[in-house]
Amino acid sequence: MDILLVKISIMLVPGLLAIVLHEVAHGYIAERLGDPTARMLGRLTLNPFKHIDPFGLVVLFLVGFGWARPVPVNVLNFKRPRQDMVWVALAGPVTNLILAGLSALFLRLLLLMPLGASQPGGFVSSLAEPLILMAGFSLYINLLLAALNLLPVPPLDGGRVISGVLPEAQARWLARIEPFGFFILILLVFVTPLWDKALLPAVSFAAHWLAGPQAAAIQHFVPLAGS
Repeated sequence: MDILLVKISIMLVPGLLAIVLHEVAHGYIAERLGDPTARMLGRLTLNPFKHIDPFGLVVLFLVGFGWARPVPVNVLNFKRPRQDMVWVALAGPVTNLILAGLSALFLRLLLLMPLGASQPGGFVSSLAEPLILMAGFSLYINLLLAALNLLPVPPLDGGRVISGVLPEAQARWLARIEPFGFFILILLVFVTPLWDKALLPAVSFAAHWLAGPQAAAIQHFVPLAGS
């Protein structure tokens, strides 16, 4: 029980920030392009209770990635619906990549601060360790969310992007599989070798590379690719 509580305390804040800011980014860009739906429904807020999907939150703690309730978007409010939806879809993964970069920067900055070089067992060291682990998980979860969401499977963001750049006939065909998108994703992640052979090694390599000398913080959540 103690280990579970420690795990939750480390993962809660960076995990919520990753999924909440992902959805807020979708709504913000949609509003900039002419669709105020997200603001009208109170979704342009950092209040996590406006975004949380309870099942997605539980999966976050159990598996290491999760999701929030999608921000509603009305494409009829866009001047160029197909093109504008591409930018709305990209906003979420791009936000996660920015958060991953900021997390990596914070990890490296911790090495330059006295708390990063303090003696083990001391008060400052006890403060540094959770900060390092939280930043490490933030780096990992944001890279993972970006990679997963860019898979070209609707209704994931990658599917929205592909639908926006394909010719309309092919885009309509892709839209037909959207009701089955969640099941396709489950198959891709848990049945096919995509997770073990591609996604996880790629995310692990990127996380360790970005963390640099703080790579040990990542190893608490994902093993080094190829090790």
